[in-house]
Amino acid sequence: MQNAPLLTDRKTLLSNRKRADRTKGLFLQDAAADDIQDRLSIVNREFTKPAIVTAFPEVWKDRIPNATIVSDDDVLNLTPGAHDLVIHALSLHWANDPVGQLIQCRHALQNDGLLITASFGGQTLHELRASLAQAESELTGGLSPRILPMAEIRDLGALLQRAGFALPVADSVPLNVTYKSALHLMRDLRIMGEGNALHARQRKFMNRSVLMKACEIYAETFAQEDRIGATFEMIFMTGWAPDESQPKPLRPGSAAHRLADVLGTDETKLKP
Repeated sequence: MQNAPLLTDRKTLLSNRKRADRTKGLFLQDAAADDIQDRLSIVNREFTKPAIVTAFPEVWKDRIPNATIVSDDDVLNLTPGAHDLVIHALSLHWANDPVGQLIQCRHALQNDGLLITASFGGQTLHELRASLAQAESELTGGLSPRILPMAEIRDLGALLQRAGFALPVADSVPLNVTYKSALHLMRDLRIMGEGNALHARQRKFMNRSVLMKACEIYAETFAQEDRIGATFEMIFMTGWAPDESQPKPLRPGSAAHRLADVLGTDETKLKP
């Protein structure tokens, strides 16, 4: 059986992250961390053995005391059954095997432990994706892989179930950021460490005429007053390591009361 083709060139991804600007480029990482902390504040549970999977440990080092912080390597450096909370922080979109990452997180959790993930969703950079595709198609007659394909919320939610989590929940938080031009957006992606690290990418610089055409299309199509808008969709997921104490759905036909009685209405029988 052949292995699935690689999505990410891990060596290039690590190189991109190494060149990230830690003082200006991590605002989306900070936004994800803020949101996750807000979510934890409403969970009626005290977590004493947390772990965080992140490419940027400096974002998290002071947020959750005593957390074990590990890199998002293909094989996570997490001890099985050692944690009551695992946070996978805004790097799942680069995983060659996202289900494998989630399974490793589940194995690292104690029974009834909580997983929270943040990742970029399918609407992320749809404006840049469309502009580049149109420009390249018009000028060269082809398309090159330039922006990471990202999953939709329904697909990501299904991954939690495949990984064996109970009570899975997923929701989307779209963020709109404005830039002076598409060139300024692409520069920002580089300082975020989110440049093109696709395994199938072209190994040469983009043709300047394609780049300028894409910027022109972007400005015409996605203008916001004198700037352009860029969407970053963050998808947050939560799931629990299975435990006997968790609520379970009732067996079909086991209801003790009719729904019509509860709602105070008449029941209309369907004709056979």
